[in-house]
Amino acid sequence: MDRPAAFAGRALSCRRGARLLFEGLDFGLEPGDVLLLRGPNGSGKSSLLRLMAGLLQPVAGAFSWAGAPIAAEPERHRRRLAFLGHLDAVKPGLTVAENLRFWCGAGAVEKGLEAFGIAALARLPARLLSAGQRRRLALARIAGTGAPLWLLDEPGNALDAEAQAHFAAALARHRDCGGLAVIALHGEGAPPGAVALDLAQFAAAA
Repeated sequence: MDRPAAFAGRALSCRRGARLLFEGLDFGLEPGDVLLLRGPNGSGKSSLLRLMAGLLQPVAGAFSWAGAPIAAEPERHRRRLAFLGHLDAVKPGLTVAENLRFWCGAGAVEKGLEAFGIAALARLPARLLSAGQRRRLALARIAGTGAPLWLLDEPGNALDAEAQAHFAAALARHRDCGGLAVIALHGEGAPPGAVALDLAQFAAAA
């Protein structure tokens, strides 16, 4: 008998408002896999990430982890994932280091600062960060959680070439440890070996 995928979705359909974005969508991921969500604006990339995170519910279909239905233990699923949307979830009243400590615990602060090249900003209040620095901090938070599943919506937004390299290295380490990632990506920058899923192929019939 075939072993079930580490993370899978079957026959998924998603509605936002009165519009059915996609239907009949399937995917399956194994440890170390990266799934790239492609498609034009409005095709449902961000919505699918939110479905995967349990922030939205599908109209039809279901998700599973190692063959077990996620709907049966939603809180357990939330503990195994780290989600990055368009907003960075950075707390402006805390310093950079305090933000990491809040999200990831004291043991992850130094490693996160170094991994994303923001050690020099450790004592700076987050409200003073540039957009690119905030994105680095948000990604350091994702990496520092230790979650096996990363759900990332356009993670390269506002990142310069150096920061992109930091992110690529962090993602590679995550994959080497058996982690999974689902990334909504509009432009270039696909990680090596990533599998693309074009949501336009699952667009609901008009």
